[in-house]
Amino acid sequence: MDYTEILIKIRRIVRSMNLESKKIQKEHGVSIPQVLCLNYLNTRDDFQSTHKDVRNYLNLNSSTVTGIIDRLEKKGLVARLPKKEDKRTTYIALTSLGAKLLEKIPALLHERLSIKLEKLPKEKINELDDALNVLIHYLDISDVDASPMITVEDNLA
Repeated sequence: MDYTEILIKIRRIVRSMNLESKKIQKEHGVSIPQVLCLNYLNTRDDFQSTHKDVRNYLNLNSSTVTGIIDRLEKKGLVARLPKKEDKRTTYIALTSLGAKLLEKIPALLHERLSIKLEKLPKEKINELDDALNVLIHYLDISDVDASPMITVEDNLA
């Protein structure tokens, strides 16, 4: 196999992510990062979390996460709640509308991949990790913000 086959496989992955992202946006009106934010809140105690914890989970910068939360709040999918003991701190809470939306959205590509990766032996996971590290190094993209999700959205709307 020559390197062209590797490039084609990478393009296939990127194209699949892009198609999924567009489909979710069109059918449900939310972006993949927004879905991941909602999913994260859905797993938290009392269905809420701080902005910092959401940011850490998504592994995105603070202003990007603020934009994600702003858009979700405008749609009524999350609400900002002040902390009782300290009004300077707010919690981001999943609303019932947000929970209902999550029920409608099918398992995302990255979720399906995660389930399959969990079944691989540790040595295979290490091999895959090493190969991806080579690609990241060759593409000189090690300092690019990333998150625990598969998405190709530039705007993260």
